[in-house]
Amino acid sequence: MSTPEERIGELGLELPEVVAPLASYVPTARTGSLVYTAGQVPMVKGELTLTGKVGADVTAEQAAEQARICALNAIAALKAEVGELSRIVRIVKVVGFVASSPDFHGQPQVINGASDLLGEVFGDAGKHARSAVGVAVLPRDAVVEVEVIAEVA
Repeated sequence: MSTPEERIGELGLELPEVVAPLASYVPTARTGSLVYTAGQVPMVKGELTLTGKVGADVTAEQAAEQARICALNAIAALKAEVGELSRIVRIVKVVGFVASSPDFHGQPQVINGASDLLGEVFGDAGKHARSAVGVAVLPRDAVVEVEVIAEVA
């Protein structure tokens, strides 16, 4: 069985640098065996890759790809906190926020972009509880924001 880091490579991805906080918070907070990530927006090399509202400016498919980037950023934050990703026992919960036009109702399908990546990287340990919430606006006009709670050994 390959490690989560190896699976990331097999997917043709590489872990980015941890996204610097955009305000007064830290990228992760640990209490006991749980690590909470701050909300991750789809930053790539310090820039948002897409902005706008799903259902108006952005398609659900584009937004799902943005959620995947958010999940990769969350994985990078987790790795920075715990060292080796194999120390993650399971992904406990994912909360996803989707900047949505008033008539868009596909938030769960958008956040599948994040959930699917977590499953690909962590296997059964990537199965999690989840919320997918539509919101009017996100920081810097990001399309999605994802936060993750992970249990570590």
